[in-house]
Amino acid sequence: MTGRSQASAGDLLELVRSGRATTRGALQQATGLSRATVGQRLDRLFRAGWLREGAGGPVDSPLGGRPSITLEFDDEHAVVLAADLDTRHARAAVLTLTGEMLAEHAGTLVVEDGPDAVLGELGHWFAELLEKAGRRAESVCGIGLAVPGPVDSETGRVVQPPMMPGWDGYDIRGRLAGAFTEHTGAGPVPVLVDNDANLMAYGEQCTGYPDCSAFVLVKVSTGIGAGVVVDGSVYRGIDGGAGDIGHIRVGAEALCRCGSYGCLAAVASGGAVARRLAESGVPAASGSDVRDLLAAGHPEAVGLAREAGRRVGDVLATVVTLLNPGVLMIAGDLAGTAFLTGVRELLYQRALPRSTAHLDVVTSRLGERAGLVGAGALVVEYLYAPERAEERLLAMGV
Repeated sequence: MTGRSQASAGDLLELVRSGRATTRGALQQATGLSRATVGQRLDRLFRAGWLREGAGGPVDSPLGGRPSITLEFDDEHAVVLAADLDTRHARAAVLTLTGEMLAEHAGTLVVEDGPDAVLGELGHWFAELLEKAGRRAESVCGIGLAVPGPVDSETGRVVQPPMMPGWDGYDIRGRLAGAFTEHTGAGPVPVLVDNDANLMAYGEQCTGYPDCSAFVLVKVSTGIGAGVVVDGSVYRGIDGGAGDIGHIRVGAEALCRCGSYGCLAAVASGGAVARRLAESGVPAASGSDVRDLLAAGHPEAVGLAREAGRRVGDVLATVVTLLNPGVLMIAGDLAGTAFLTGVRELLYQRALPRSTAHLDVVTSRLGERAGLVGAGALVVEYLYAPERAEERLLAMGV
């Protein structure tokens, strides 16, 4: 940003938040702004409550002197609400602006009940969570929502989601903002919606692998989907369809929920494994049931999970060859030893050695919280990005 004489208060906030410049002198050097102008920009951020002074840092001047006062993003001035929907259950949380969870709830919520009922119930959950966290509804700056289907990021609407009947094209943002207001009495706040695998990938990459410039997460639960983070940003494709690997045809005859035959999800997802177990007399109806059986060491479940992993690994050989990621993370109900073993068997057999030479194949670090962390981070990055931050400051009159 050196030489940008018009660097805004939002630009300065970005420099502080990223750690690239955390003193007044460093901000002057990074932006080319005068001392007085930096002071004026910072004053706006202080009045908004977005920045605070920390401990003394390094000496700015080469001539020595007293240590300069460091600047810090103040994560106490607001909170974020986040929710992660699966097909039959959901999680919701109140998070600080730096991702710390202040209150969390998980429970049954069935997407087939329709968006009006599900989003209305989330509004009720949010009200209870804010009370539990001891935070006022007016302190909420935004809501992030992860859903198990492809999302048009411009509109926040799901597009032909196989596992979300009745949701296609629905105004999720408007309904969830209304439910929040209905149950808390606070004014509407921005709502951001994205695919669950995207947000899981974003949360995992931000917190565990910030230096990985090409990161892929594959979620294997009731369905199968992938999230891709490139240079710190989620890659969504032109209309949110990137990463929908569960509907790649693999030559099988099984009928998929999308209406086609032979999709990867129809033969290798948690739902597919549950169906095969049920056909052999083992009680299993969903990916979460398979997860419980795997945790108990059920031999048939272990064998089928490894077989499913091999099918997914075969597809991932192409994904890895195309994207050349540094990290491939397996997450979701089937993300255990048996499935991961199967993935590795076929992946390393089919992919070019050049594509896997610097690849780490790992399992989730954040577990069931990954989608919540990613949803919260998405809201924060959106609201405090330089241009959006400047717009918000002007709206606040500072």
